[in-house]
Amino acid sequence: MKDTVVVLGSGPIRIGQGIEFDYSCVHCVWTLQAMGYRAAIINNNPETVSTDFDTGDGLYFEPVALDEVLDVVEHEKAIGVVCQFGGQTAINLADELEEAGVKVLGTQPSAIAAAEDRDQFERLLNRLGIPKPQGRAVRSLGEALVVAEEVGYPVLVRPSFVLGGRAMAIIHDADHLRGFYQEAEDANPGQPVLVDKYYFGQEAEVDVISDGVDTLVPGIMEHVERAGIHSGDSMAVFPPVGIDSALQAKMVDYACLIARELGVRGMMNIQFVLVDGEAYVLEVNPRASRTVPYLSKVTGVPMVQLATRCMMGQSLRDLGYASGLWELGSTDGHVVEGGEEPPRADGSVRTSEQVRAGVGNARLYAVKAPVFSFQKLAMVEPSLGPEMKSTGEVLGIDSSYEAALFKALVASGITFKSKGQVILTVCDEDKADAVGIAQLLTERGYPLAATGGTCDAIRAAGIECERLNKIKDGSPTLLDRLYAGEVSLMVNTPGPGQVMGSDASRIRRACIETGVACVTSVDTARALAKALAVFENQELASCRTIREHVSGRS
Repeated sequence: MKDTVVVLGSGPIRIGQGIEFDYSCVHCVWTLQAMGYRAAIINNNPETVSTDFDTGDGLYFEPVALDEVLDVVEHEKAIGVVCQFGGQTAINLADELEEAGVKVLGTQPSAIAAAEDRDQFERLLNRLGIPKPQGRAVRSLGEALVVAEEVGYPVLVRPSFVLGGRAMAIIHDADHLRGFYQEAEDANPGQPVLVDKYYFGQEAEVDVISDGVDTLVPGIMEHVERAGIHSGDSMAVFPPVGIDSALQAKMVDYACLIARELGVRGMMNIQFVLVDGEAYVLEVNPRASRTVPYLSKVTGVPMVQLATRCMMGQSLRDLGYASGLWELGSTDGHVVEGGEEPPRADGSVRTSEQVRAGVGNARLYAVKAPVFSFQKLAMVEPSLGPEMKSTGEVLGIDSSYEAALFKALVASGITFKSKGQVILTVCDEDKADAVGIAQLLTERGYPLAATGGTCDAIRAAGIECERLNKIKDGSPTLLDRLYAGEVSLMVNTPGPGQVMGSDASRIRRACIETGVACVTSVDTARALAKALAVFENQELASCRTIREHVSGRS
């Protein structure tokens, strides 16, 4: 009789946790079955493949909660439970399952706690000599104010053990902190609130697979938007286009050190902020992340399959993968040894040459773009920040970064009108960037309009720009132009502490109502301006499968 393994899903799909974790759970189940195990699934979401009747050997349509999981484990006489593919919902049960005598397969609960408990994690990084933003966990507003003064504003304030960056904010002064702190504390009562120095730098992340000793880094994803936008709402490009090889190597070294120190068996995600040639670790998630399907597709590395086999005791070297190796300057970043990769779920095998002829070595670029549902979420402030708001993501792939960017933006629902003004109204910190964006748009032939200070900055650079009034100052205003159908794009970045109901928020909602693309990050706007070159010359964006590109067929 086959041994049974219970795989925990992520529960109902909601913002911050969705079908990406379902992908990981399903591939885990298939791999366990290929290894000769009986795989049972616990998940209470009818809109996922994991709850199809024929995906696993057993399906329990129950809440992903302790009592229900314990009942299923007892009924199935399972040898263990897999927590790391069901997002934060599943991984949060690891400690209690172990205390109840259930074997947690893969990364152990003590290692999970070391990554997620602030004090333990800080001690771990200090032992390894890996930098992180200054800050610490607090349990009162008074403590938060003290830490913020010590590290200096702005600070990033967030509750512990929450999903999708819920109740997370960049705080610019003591008054802002006093007004926000209770929201962070209420998001997860009884848990500390984290206060960290906020660095306005480049963000990047890695998903890694480890067997407890050796670690495989399939690739680095560079975020298009700088720090301050939740990773789930950021655009990301693979391979990186703006991170030098030395910094990439440093990120890989840090990832391998952390994985080995924690004894990770399976998968782990690390998020970095890059400032002045250093990679600061923002957070470590000892589980699969929402980027796993994306990175698996574009690198050709079967990430969930490898992680599952490592969880069940196999080593990366036995599976044909080298440890901690990185091809600096290349565009894939994984190294395959031993001639062949392990058999896939269907029993087929690819040679190492076939594996290495994936996206990276074929010189393709892959851009992930978030998808939002603001049309259906009428009371949601559409500007982006540390709290996740996207409800999905799409992938654009092409032989140039700009063409991949164009495909991703179009697929995400951003429409480019060939006629009409581009309106820019940005906060003071973004005015210098807005000038560069205005130059790119002018070169593309788009007429510009802007409000007050933004208009002054653009005109000072010798760029023609019409001045528009703010709403309170009367016509002609931004709203007048939007409702008249004369706008092709709005670039509107929020200032510190802006709230729903402000004039800027009204403008962003008006864009949604009129179908005008509204960009709330200058980094996204710059990327969009680059993509317009492809929009104007669409034959630059080829439409082929990855396999066709690798084989050279048109």
